[in-house]
Parts: sequence; structure tokens; C-alpha cells
Amino acid sequence: MRIKLNAASLFLAPLFYAVSSFFWKTQSQYGTYDTTSGLLLIIGSIFWVPAFLALFDMLRERAPNYASWGFLLAVYGCLCGGVAFALRDILTVMFNIPHHTLLVALSQYPVLTNIIFWIGGPAFPISLLILGIVLARTRTVPVWVGILIAIAGALFPASRIPRIEWIAHVVDFMMLVPLAYISWQMLTNNLRLFTTSA
Repeated sequence: MRIKLNAASLFLAPLFYAVSSFFWKTQSQYGTYDTTSGLLLIIGSIFWVPAFLALFDMLRERAPNYASWGFLLAVYGCLCGGVAFALRDILTVMFNIPHHTLLVALSQYPVLTNIIFWIGGPAFPISLLILGIVLARTRTVPVWVGILIAIAGALFPASRIPRIEWIAHVVDFMMLVPLAYISWQMLTNNLRLFTTSA
């Protein structure tokens, strides 16, 4: 049962992220997640936790220390880079808070803002970047799969910070393809380490 959940999560997590970028509120100078895209991002972030668990479980034998600490960093990125940013933008839209007002308010809480947004935010793409490299280098997955995951992690900030939709769609596709491949391989038992524990 766990393998099925992990496989489904590997497909659904990047899929929800990809769909969310089609619903960005880009009418303003500062593109934000609206209520729809924010909700999709939150749901995607929930699925990223078991997705990351599956990916890091694959590395338990070949890179045990990284598998433990890397998973912690990845979950931190899911919560802060995904859920926190989505909730921030949802509330901004719901209460019609101007972007400048938001920045001023956040500046009054530097510790909180840094931990949640400015440090927590990059944790997600950094996790993808390193994870892709380690997966490819240890030959846990086909090299092209690890490389695509790593490139998607490296380019993720370029798609989200300036809110350029076509870049986001390309990066989302680069995340979706390798993870959908791993998901399919898990379900069909074609890759040995994907069936670690049920």
C-alpha cells in the first residue's frame, strides 16, 4: 500500500504544482498565487512529503546520512517554500493587502520572515537540485532522470520569483516527466530499489 501511495504522490505532487502555475494572478505588477493556485500549491506540497519520502528511501543504502538529513531539509522546503508562500498569497488576495504593505509588515518580523520565507523558500529547489545529483551519481535512477530533477531544482527559482509563466511551465514539465517515470517504474516494479518496504 505504501508503494502505491508513494508512486501516486510522485506523480501528483509535481502535477498539482504544474497546474497551479496556470492560475497565477498576474494582473498586478507583482504576480501572486490567487486562491485557486494557492490551494493547488498547498495540495501539491502535501503530496511532496510522501514523494520525497519515496525518493530518499531509495538512497538509504547508498547515502544513508544524506537520506536522513536531506529528507528533513526537503520537508522544511515543502512547508515553507510551498504551504507558507501559498497561504501568504491567499490571505493577501482575500484581504486585498497591497504588496508594499505586505513587505513592510513582514520586515517587522525579521526572524520569522527569514526562517519561513527567505531561508525556507529556497530549501525546496535546493533539495531537488542536490537530490537529482545524488540519484544520478549513485545510479539509483537512470542518469537522465536525476539530471532532469537537478535542472528543475536549479531553474525553479527563476520560474517562481519573477512569475514568468512560460518558464514556470517548462520547469514544471521538467519536474513532472522524471517523477512520473519513477512513479510508473515503482508501480510496475521495474526498478529494484523502488520496492524497499511496503
